Amino acid sequence: MSFSGYARKVRDGTVPYGARVSALRSCVQLYRPIGFHAGLSFLEEVAGPFRRDEASLLRALETLAASRALWHADIRAYAATRREAKRLGRRVPRPTDPNPDHFPAYWYGAPRSAALHALAFWRRSRLPALLEPPSQVADDLNACVAAVLDSGGHLTAERRRTLTGCVAEIERLRLRPGLYQDDPVAYDRARSLRRVARFVETAAGAV
Repeated sequence: MSFSGYARKVRDGTVPYGARVSALRSCVQLYRPIGFHAGLSFLEEVAGPFRRDEASLLRALETLAASRALWHADIRAYAATRREAKRLGRRVPRPTDPNPDHFPAYWYGAPRSAALHALAFWRRSRLPALLEPPSQVADDLNACVAAVLDSGGHLTAERRRTLTGCVAEIERLRLRPGLYQDDPVAYDRARSLRRVARFVETAAGAV
């Protein structure tokens, strides 16, 4: 079922309440810029206890749908930009051009607060496992996570340089030839660390 189909089910008061909550979860599965579980947690923070309160459930859906609509507007704008670039002979996008079509890079409409929430969520749940085995890049990234959470989204110039170094090293590890086939656990760890680094970048105002 599509996002709009699940959204209609969430709004339908004739549907059993548990099924409406389940439909909201399916909406989050289809639009999850900060991840599924972190996304549900963020919606509960901004909309209220949607698992038991109808007004909160509807607020959660509208919050999610509004963010997704902004993402789709960005996709349309990017498509228009690419059409114009192609008309001018630039057939291939520059590597630095952000392409929102693949996956939303952040929570549209509330990038910083959602990224901070995601970081707090990851620090409680998944980040400890990512820090093992110990490594300099993991330790440095963990220090950046702590700094941006403690400051509510601010990083000093020194911490920003540390973060830039972390991202470069994680990308080097993630893109190492044959890593996915030779060591899928290490590959998944590098991908997850890169995602945490993106949350830090967004929380610190990089978007």
